[in-house]
Amino acid sequence: MSSKKQTLFISTLIISWYTSNIGVLLLNKFLLSNYGFRFPIFLTMCHMSACAILSYISIVFLKLVPLQSLKSRSQFLKVATLSIVFCASVVGGNISLRYLPVSFNQAVGATTPFFTALFAYLMTLKREAWVTYGALVPVVAGVVIASGGEPGFHWFGFIMCISATAARAFKSVLQGILLSSEGEKLNSMNLMLYMSPIAVVALLPVTLVMEPDVIGLTLTLAKQHQYMWILLLVNSVMAYSANLLNFLVTNHTSALTLQVLGNAKGAVAVVISILIFRNPVTVMGIGGYSITVLGVVAYGETKRRFR
Repeated sequence: MSSKKQTLFISTLIISWYTSNIGVLLLNKFLLSNYGFRFPIFLTMCHMSACAILSYISIVFLKLVPLQSLKSRSQFLKVATLSIVFCASVVGGNISLRYLPVSFNQAVGATTPFFTALFAYLMTLKREAWVTYGALVPVVAGVVIASGGEPGFHWFGFIMCISATAARAFKSVLQGILLSSEGEKLNSMNLMLYMSPIAVVALLPVTLVMEPDVIGLTLTLAKQHQYMWILLLVNSVMAYSANLLNFLVTNHTSALTLQVLGNAKGAVAVVISILIFRNPVTVMGIGGYSITVLGVVAYGETKRRFR
């Protein structure tokens, strides 16, 4: 019974993780492209505000994980740097959803291992086996093929999506460098607790400058659509849930299982988005995305074997 309960618990975590990740992605697309809410920076600020509040509740009151404190000004500056890079990745991803279908957005996002390997080499001179680097060729080639076969291709959206993917990879490498000492390491929940308020403070002036009409137009939309505030609230809570569940799934499964689940999650998101938004796809686009996913799987496997 204990084994069955553990299996059921992990299965529930994985399903919830998939639901929150794919749900926030689809809601972002719906709000930014189909609903008329064209404020990706403000949307990101809503996400970060929810992460700040809910992280505090989860750690301080619910005690899901022990509270880790920042021990020095240097550590605070490192966390602030990570927060800015993280903000750039989320904002870039949200902006890209205004112009690109979710399916193509996920195809580009699957190239994260390529940028991670690139930044790891440039910043730490860390080298992988040549076979591992060889596995990255189909990762990039697949996106090139998918780009040529994407009916809804948009250059600005593509640039923002690539930038967001690169920023996400840069943040992961930077985190390993900045918080490498045992005294400064933070688990992902505590890191989110400190990063989120910094992100809100950083995004507020950017929102006011680049999206000055956000309050007035949001109130107008809220009058036209009675569920506007509910959608924003659900979307923001799901953004936090995605981070929380990612942490829990990581704790209860292996790194390899998480990687496999992550690859499958992208494929599931693509299928669901096509069914919901009915964006046209081509055989060339599907083929390109499939090559990218296979390349990511091969990269993960070769990295594991040659470690």
